[in-house]
Amino acid sequence: MLIDKDTAIYASFAKQAGNNGCVLFNNAFEFYKLNAIYKSFSTDNIMAAVEAARTLDIKGFAVTMPYKADILKHVDDHSEEVDKIGAANTVTNKDGHLKAYNTDYLAAKTILSDAPKKPLYILGDGGYSKAVQYAARLIGLEYEIIKRSNWGDIGNIQDSIVYNCTPEERIKISCSNNFIDCLVNSVTGRRLGKIQAGHQFELYTGEPAPQGIFCR
Repeated sequence: MLIDKDTAIYASFAKQAGNNGCVLFNNAFEFYKLNAIYKSFSTDNIMAAVEAARTLDIKGFAVTMPYKADILKHVDDHSEEVDKIGAANTVTNKDGHLKAYNTDYLAAKTILSDAPKKPLYILGDGGYSKAVQYAARLIGLEYEIIKRSNWGDIGNIQDSIVYNCTPEERIKISCSNNFIDCLVNSVTGRRLGKIQAGHQFELYTGEPAPQGIFCR
């Protein structure tokens, strides 16, 4: 694809940029022959990143931990689910009007709906955790939140679903549990990422997410 003055730019803002979004979205843009590119950026200042998106007319962008709650201070509007969750991971830019959405809960809802019917323990209480909590409520799942104050309780959990919503790696749990990990280097994390990114693509472009690239 030839990049020119009319090429639409999409992005993600993270503490440490990754390549997954670049691969998914640029392949999807190529699938539809859209004049668009996707680029991930590392930033320590989400406010400055949002202002850059406004200035450069970036058409849409994702935000990752730890910016999912803070991003709401820097947008013009947000969707109904964001009101209920209190966090967002997706922003669209329509003629300079920035609107925040949450597609994390849609991915969490899919994963939890497919999981065995067991007690649910959610690790962490940040922006991503709030999306998982919302998804659990939508499908009628009761849950318990494990925070730093009771982190030691993880070792006592048996025959349950443990959903990691933190940046922690190498979490030790009983093998009797089903472990859902949000980290992108895990099997479940990759699936979660593809599901939520598919919903982002539809918000950005209005086109159905190509199923050979994204997941359901």
